[in-house]
Amino acid sequence: MTHDCSFLDDLDLDGAVSRGSSDRKNHAGDFGTREADEVEPDAVVFAASTADVAAVVGAATDHGVPVTPYAAGTGLESNATPVEGGISLSTVRMDTVLEVRPDDLQVDVQAGVIGEDVNEALARHGLFFPPLPSSGAISTIGGMIATDASGQQTVKYGEVADWVLELEVVLADGSVVELGSKAAKTSSGYNLKDLVVGSEGTLGVVTRATLEVAGRPEQVKGGRAVFATLADATEAISDAVTAGVDVAKIELIDDRTALLANTYSDTDLPERPMAFVEFHANHGIDEEIAFCRSVFDAHGLEEMEIASGEAMERLWQARKDITYAAEEYDPDLDIGPPGDVTVPISRYPEMISEVRAVAERYDLFVPCFGHAGDGNLHYFVLADYDDPEEAARAKEAYGELVERAIDLDGTATGEHGVGVGKREYLELEHGEAAVGAMRAVKQALDPRNTLNPGKVIPPE
Repeated sequence: MTHDCSFLDDLDLDGAVSRGSSDRKNHAGDFGTREADEVEPDAVVFAASTADVAAVVGAATDHGVPVTPYAAGTGLESNATPVEGGISLSTVRMDTVLEVRPDDLQVDVQAGVIGEDVNEALARHGLFFPPLPSSGAISTIGGMIATDASGQQTVKYGEVADWVLELEVVLADGSVVELGSKAAKTSSGYNLKDLVVGSEGTLGVVTRATLEVAGRPEQVKGGRAVFATLADATEAISDAVTAGVDVAKIELIDDRTALLANTYSDTDLPERPMAFVEFHANHGIDEEIAFCRSVFDAHGLEEMEIASGEAMERLWQARKDITYAAEEYDPDLDIGPPGDVTVPISRYPEMISEVRAVAERYDLFVPCFGHAGDGNLHYFVLADYDDPEEAARAKEAYGELVERAIDLDGTATGEHGVGVGKREYLELEHGEAAVGAMRAVKQALDPRNTLNPGKVIPPE
């Protein structure tokens, strides 16, 4: 579908408008979009200010042209793919850390700031942004807010939403609103801030955020623990969390993922299930590590290595390389869409067992790993997606695992968002009435369906 975007030439923008083939191609999808599903926008706007965003969105609504917000393009559910064409609205030039307020433990940032750049600015004050996801070195704060991202430290620090105090948001009519408060708490009016967080740009475009931050821990240690069986590892992790072990990160990889890591990194990891752990404290860190070890010992712990500094980073390297390892494992196999289910921590062992059972039932290679401390499980269904029969099996296996997570009182997506790929599960998870309420909210805030159409809400 082609849209006339000539009205953009009449806008007085601080940024730039591009209709070049290279820019349009670069904004045709995000990291999770298969090439066959890419859609080139009719124009790309590189906004340089909130005024730019307001002018573009307001004019686009007046002209009936869709607008798809675009940040760093690291989304995994085609969240930033302009499925109906129109305008791809990039915020990457809005990349300033505006103000750090150490006395309030707050920082103001524009939406296009990369997560690690925020931490770099905060480090001068002995501070950091705790919920930064694993992709923090390449993804923007605006993108994290749009998907309500989280990561390896969620088990201790919570998700991005828990650290957002105030947002500046451009609505579909071009109006600019401030949602939330710089105060530590507020019960004033409807909580529109939390409505926008996780809405993936379908209700408004975030242009600025005030984030809560924290002091950097004085002690950091971590490493990995090896278990004989997958059941031992998952039950050990579940028990550690419910027993109250104060762990900042607790990750799982299964034996198949260990195989991938060895193949990719030329390492000699034991090809058995492993838990990766990291502890943050200002004092008493060794006592907490000993507590964790005692819980793990009750579940057949084979070995546990703990270190700090560069030695700790080396122990963690296999966990960090997983996505790259899966992509490189077999040139004839694609990783497909990454699973992102989350279940209550007590159901985590059951969910892990289900992955192995589904893999065997469909005769597919399905390595799994994830942020085990908060019940978040990732998996890849490796398959030849050019083979129609194998691709159909892979899709069915993937969907069966999503549905099983929902059956276990879980969710179809813990941190990647709904985008295009998870819309079909929304009603199964939330029910028809709740999805109807979501449609009503979308209609109220964006009656002409300007903002990121084709995402989150399934078609009626």
